[in-house]
Amino acid sequence: MAESVAERYVRLGLQVGRHVDGIVDAYFGPAELAAAVEAAPSVEPRALVAAADALLAELTDGWLRDQVVGLRTYSGVLAGEARSYADEVQGCYGVRPVHTDESVFEAAHGRLEELLPGTGPLAERYQRWRDSTLVPGDRVERTVAAVIGLAREQTRGLVALPAGEGVDLEIVHDEPWLGFNLYLGDLRGRISVNVDLPMSALDLLHLAIHETYPGHQAERVLKEHLLVRGRGLLEETLVLVPTPQCLVSEGIGRLAPRLLLDGDGGPALAAAVTRDSGVEFDLARVLAVSRAAEPLGWAHVNAALMLHEAGAGEAETRAYLERWALHDPGVSAHLIRFLTEPASRTYAINYPAGLELCGSFVAGDPDRFRRLLTEQVRVRDLLETAG
Repeated sequence: MAESVAERYVRLGLQVGRHVDGIVDAYFGPAELAAAVEAAPSVEPRALVAAADALLAELTDGWLRDQVVGLRTYSGVLAGEARSYADEVQGCYGVRPVHTDESVFEAAHGRLEELLPGTGPLAERYQRWRDSTLVPGDRVERTVAAVIGLAREQTRGLVALPAGEGVDLEIVHDEPWLGFNLYLGDLRGRISVNVDLPMSALDLLHLAIHETYPGHQAERVLKEHLLVRGRGLLEETLVLVPTPQCLVSEGIGRLAPRLLLDGDGGPALAAAVTRDSGVEFDLARVLAVSRAAEPLGWAHVNAALMLHEAGAGEAETRAYLERWALHDPGVSAHLIRFLTEPASRTYAINYPAGLELCGSFVAGDPDRFRRLLTEQVRVRDLLETAG
């Protein structure tokens, strides 16, 4: 029997994943399909391009075709096709990175100056403010666990989570990210928290909610339950980094803390952090500072363009991040690693663009956030809503 287009897409995604670790973010489809891909010789990139082109020729406009466009783009990169960094990002995610004028960051700095008065450069005051709520490393695990438990309870008030779902928590080191949800299938996820970089109370709240409820874990379990088990959509068993589904997922993850912390459950989540970490903080104030700093996320996209299109060196790019994004040297070095690793070099756009586009789509309406969690919302849908 001939393979369906969904089976061919999954096979192609797994084949692309053999070339670069981390391209397959998660796979929980038929084990025999993954085993067959693993047992066969690696498919050379030009053949992957041809397979993607053949799929595109058969697919009508829709979510799956968007995914294959991302795979086709990345396969072409592996095959050595010449294209600009901006073209690569647009081909993968459906949005084009452009340089954000530094006046945007200057305006954000102005708001932060008002919120963080005092002497000395703003970057130093911002860092001192952040350092004032750092969670001790030996308390991170239990504090994250407490936040996850409360966030799950609050998410159940937004959407019905399937019975049997849950997450395991582990502490890790030496990774290019701060947190990661490895979705295992069967409604289970494994949340990894990287403790190499210090985390503030707000960092920890954001990370735990972003990776779990109502962020990545909620999205994955609901789509497995409703789309894979409920509708038989095999394509939803594969999560691929260089594709539009990741922009939507990161938009969900970035909106998730706002949904809970700005709501009635925010004080309970803050109290849980204080109880388990020993860190006292004013939730309203940290949220105001966080919201004022949000536009600085676009400096990461500028940094990626500097590295991959403008020919800037790492030292120049780190200095840019420290000036405009107000990062300390440790964080800027960590970001350079993220921006240069093969699996994540194009990924920076997903955080600020995901937040902006998903935020415009939701516009404060919980029903529209539930749609993001439970439906195949396309990046094109988000762009049309944003106008």
